[in-house]
Amino acid sequence: MSDVAETANNRSGATTGKPLRAAVIGAGMAGILSAIKLRDRGIDVTVFEKGDKVGGTWRENTYPGLACDVAAHWYTYSFARNPDWDRLMAPGPQIRDYFEHVARERGVLPCIRFDDEVVRLEYDGRQWDLTTAAGHHDRFDVVIVATGVLHHPNIPHLKGQEDFRGAIFHSARWDHGVPLDGKRIGVVGTGSTATQLVTALVPRASHFSLFQRTPQWVMARPNPAYSEEEKAAFRADPAVLDRLVEELRTRTVEGYATAVIDAGSPQLAAIERLCQENLDTVRDPDLRRRLTPDYRAACKRLVMSDGFYEAIQQPNAELVTAGIEQLEPEGVRTVDGVLHPLDIFVLATGFQVDRFIRPTKVIGRDGKDLDDAWADGPQAYISVSVPDFPNLFLVNGPGSPFGNFSAIETSEFQADYVMQLIDGLRRGDYREVSASHAAFHRFEDERQEAGRKTVWVTGCDSWYLDKKGVPTSWTFSYDRFVTEMTAPRLQDFETH
Repeated sequence: MSDVAETANNRSGATTGKPLRAAVIGAGMAGILSAIKLRDRGIDVTVFEKGDKVGGTWRENTYPGLACDVAAHWYTYSFARNPDWDRLMAPGPQIRDYFEHVARERGVLPCIRFDDEVVRLEYDGRQWDLTTAAGHHDRFDVVIVATGVLHHPNIPHLKGQEDFRGAIFHSARWDHGVPLDGKRIGVVGTGSTATQLVTALVPRASHFSLFQRTPQWVMARPNPAYSEEEKAAFRADPAVLDRLVEELRTRTVEGYATAVIDAGSPQLAAIERLCQENLDTVRDPDLRRRLTPDYRAACKRLVMSDGFYEAIQQPNAELVTAGIEQLEPEGVRTVDGVLHPLDIFVLATGFQVDRFIRPTKVIGRDGKDLDDAWADGPQAYISVSVPDFPNLFLVNGPGSPFGNFSAIETSEFQADYVMQLIDGLRRGDYREVSASHAAFHRFEDERQEAGRKTVWVTGCDSWYLDKKGVPTSWTFSYDRFVTEMTAPRLQDFETH
């Protein structure tokens, strides 16, 4: 049988082949997807989830105003379109409900060990020994790492934090027992989370203080509601919904995704004009000046918002640009000596995006430690395989298109790619497979060279860059991603 025919056969859900046991680490978007793909092949799969529910970052984040900045119909699995999204960009609770529904309907929930964090993986030359924090031990032929990047909060320790009499918490650890209405609320940070919080909380606070470390470019992004007639049309004819998804994909790929990988592109120039026009809606010249970044649009993750500038201009809102000196019992004191009285202080300070599966200890072939392999930063061949770690695959791994495209769509491409490698294991073509060092270095050299043209290296500090200033995301085009993910080049892998 040809490789193409074999791939088509396996994608149709064929269950023939060598019995394998697979572990999936994480029950977020990519973990649910991976479990479904494995189950479709008849592979025995166990999903290990450190939390008590599915949903990943959409379980972790429950803050007011939470929403996705990717169009909802494109941010769905291709095999589980949802005709009932209320708006162009869906709110967090609806996205959580969607993932819970898919996991339940596709039979994934019984496969999940909740509240059981994997703390160690060790390859013994034949299988992966897996150990969890609860003391569970098991062995698997294949491990898929689907931990994502937005799950380890970046929590700064501020001087005097213990003295603050109000409530203080990270945006990803929202304390819903703290009342918000009529309170003096402070938020530190100006990324996507912070801008959503500003829009949601300014109308509820007696006074709102946004502590800005670095101003952000903000693109106006209207979020219209879908009518009942439109939803009915999506339900009645899936082709109508497919056409909408294709339109949303094309608009994003030809606009934003092309812009970020080419700092000299007309698409980026157009984004910069739109961001400036949006900033010009800030009426007060001094406030507008303090909100103006000194770097190019999209150098940091571009913020999409239909209400941030309006909210920050309200009489009960203030933008604080002086640095934070310390917390005191009554609030935040800035370096200019001003005390900002607060009842609630929210740390919208993002995530440690270089963690991936860590702090789990991962030991590969011949005792190779993943911490050593990633000493200079996490890297993987085409985002899915690390040399010396056979039969360990990553979905949304290092170098994935974080923020370039729809994370769900890219995860589907990667999962299908990984399944083709697993099919080789099932057929008995090889008993272990991992990227070769030569292929890994060739790809990384090319990816880093392409990164020199991206907007991410034009003069800002962001989570898109590693500690050497090299972009950590996909630096090529959408078409290149699709081509790379079509089928593995086995000559780029070590197989035994």
